[in-house]
Amino acid sequence: MTDIDIGATVVIDPGGVQSLIDALIALGYQVLGPAVHDGAIVYAPIAHTSELPAGWTDRQEAGHYRIEKRADGAWFGYAVGPQSWKKFLHPPVERLWQARFTGGTFVVDQERPAAQMAFLGVRACELHAIAIQDKVFMGGAHTDAAYADRRRDNFIVALNCGVAGGTCFCVSMGAGPKAQRGFDLALTELLQPRHEFLVEAGSDRGAALLAQIPHRAASPADGAAAAAVVADTAAHMGRQLDTQGIRELLQANPEHPRWSEVAERCLSCANCTMVCPTCFCTTVQDHTDLANQVAVRERTWDSCFTLDFSYLHGGSVRRQTKSRYRQWMTHKLANWIDQFGTSGCVGCGRCITWCPVGIDITEEVAAIRATAGSAGVPHGGT
Repeated sequence: MTDIDIGATVVIDPGGVQSLIDALIALGYQVLGPAVHDGAIVYAPIAHTSELPAGWTDRQEAGHYRIEKRADGAWFGYAVGPQSWKKFLHPPVERLWQARFTGGTFVVDQERPAAQMAFLGVRACELHAIAIQDKVFMGGAHTDAAYADRRRDNFIVALNCGVAGGTCFCVSMGAGPKAQRGFDLALTELLQPRHEFLVEAGSDRGAALLAQIPHRAASPADGAAAAAVVADTAAHMGRQLDTQGIRELLQANPEHPRWSEVAERCLSCANCTMVCPTCFCTTVQDHTDLANQVAVRERTWDSCFTLDFSYLHGGSVRRQTKSRYRQWMTHKLANWIDQFGTSGCVGCGRCITWCPVGIDITEEVAAIRATAGSAGVPHGGT
């Protein structure tokens, strides 16, 4: 096989994808990719392309998600499901330590190192989400060691989107649908005139692995076909969000009447934060067994929608649904920029799809913008 440079593109057939999976497993990676389980497309360990959601797509709208068969056999012909890659890098339940009472003293159990993980089918919006969480957990003065261990040496096979979901707005957020950085390899699925994949090498190790897989040189026609797939996806976004001045808009309108209106519908169920690929709030819980022989401390996902999340010595700071929804959306789209230098939203649309009452973050921003002055102050305000 010939050497492949970073940025170079080649074409592989479906068998080449299996060769890629086999090569990653041979290198000691646990390969994680999309699969159909319980009526949804989720991320799970895979070893064979037969486990991919071939011939399936999803239909998403506010408060609505269904999968259905496609007319073709596309392997990646869907948008994004209820899970993000966050579940592997920042798991919902994480044991911080465990101690057992042995020989008259407590002995702390040692954690076994996690297997190296390879992610197959990472969308551009999710690459942006991973980069945001990297900044949260590893970008400051204090690194989250457990996150860093799981993040270290991930092999990422990105996927340029061929389908825009009904709630997607990644174009508005500058986060897709084409993967630009943060991957080792990037696939674009081509269905005509035959089922193939254009593959771009994004790193030295990606290029080295790609050189070992049967491939052919990409022609200008292959490149044009891949570009057309991405362009068509970008043109069919299910949602749009005007981000111009959004930080100033939201920060200047903490008492806008829209917050009360959305609170009448919001259930404070926290679904939006649970499915969000960038939310990172947690709580810590301690457990012991009935015999007081084992003590465990766990970190679990939490949400700014719960009353306990803002509980201080005098009670919850945000007692009303209005204040909790305002906290979430203003932090996500405005204050996150002050805190981390980027928006906390990547336009995946999950918070819209998985909201039981169909609250739409793009609609809420538009409603506030429609009744605010050019400087972000409500009409009639000073």
